[in-house]
Amino acid sequence: MSRKERVVVLGASDDPAKYSNMALASLIERGYDPVPVHPSLKEVHGVKIVNRLEDVVGPVDTVTLYVNPRRLAGMIDAIVSLKPRRVIANPGSESEEMREASSRNGIEYVEACTLVMLSTGVF
Repeated sequence: MSRKERVVVLGASDDPAKYSNMALASLIERGYDPVPVHPSLKEVHGVKIVNRLEDVVGPVDTVTLYVNPRRLAGMIDAIVSLKPRRVIANPGSESEEMREASSRNGIEYVEACTLVMLSTGVF
């Protein structure tokens, strides 16, 4: 099954032991169009890194969060401006502020593990 949904991976990592790195690999393997975001990396799994959310161009289906809530607080407006269909708060990135901003803007907010969702077919 080929998918073309664009998925922003906020907090992408080049460390294979990090869940954001595993999620990026899983998204690629399953045919999604991932957009990894990290302030200083250049490339992960052969995919060019976007250094700021404000530099993401084009439609976004999902933003999956791999940053702690303190860091996330300053990025909420940029996430909302992407107009994603949903935001997935992975364990450790749950944020009441993000939940409320999502609700106000008609964005689905899910507290779940992207890796589990992908492996069980509910992504």
